[in-house]
Amino acid sequence: MAGVENSRGARFALSARDMAQIAVFAALIAAMGLPGAITVGFSGVPITVQTLGVILAGAVLGARKGTAAVLVFLALTMIGLPLLSGGRTGLTAMAGPSAGYLVGWAPAALVIGLLTYRILPKYPIVLGLLINALGGLLVIYLFGTVGLLIRTDLDLSHAISTNFAFIPGDLAKVVVATVVAKGVHRAYPGLIRA
Repeated sequence: MAGVENSRGARFALSARDMAQIAVFAALIAAMGLPGAITVGFSGVPITVQTLGVILAGAVLGARKGTAAVLVFLALTMIGLPLLSGGRTGLTAMAGPSAGYLVGWAPAALVIGLLTYRILPKYPIVLGLLINALGGLLVIYLFGTVGLLIRTDLDLSHAISTNFAFIPGDLAKVVVATVVAKGVHRAYPGLIRA
């Protein structure tokens, strides 16, 4: 077992199975960038399918492994792999208006994972939808809005309104992620551990 020590000396052990799941979800997020991106509006922030992978990582793997999968993916983009939609690297994306959204991916997976753990083993659909919307929309939009304020000359109201173009697609991603997570947790109970 591999492990990582936190600042208090506690050890978080990762089994080979955990590491495989993290790698699979990092690859899933990368694969979801293959369809490319559509840029709408004036912000320059693309609409991608990759946020579905982020939501799924938190909802299926939980806070620890889901966040790790997102961080592994982001680390790969930061070393220059063109895994973001449209063949972008993390370095180019972090220099642009979408930087805040990317930074928000890890906290989104963390929030989704922490809250999903609390509704298991049942995983009620309505609560799953709310949790995935909270992390997959509100958390990412919060970070994205701050990123727009830092990286563009938009004022607060325009930065917030930029998110409106993403809502229909992101709501669809939330529904898909919730249905998939419900099925996975029914088939593999105990996948998320404290």
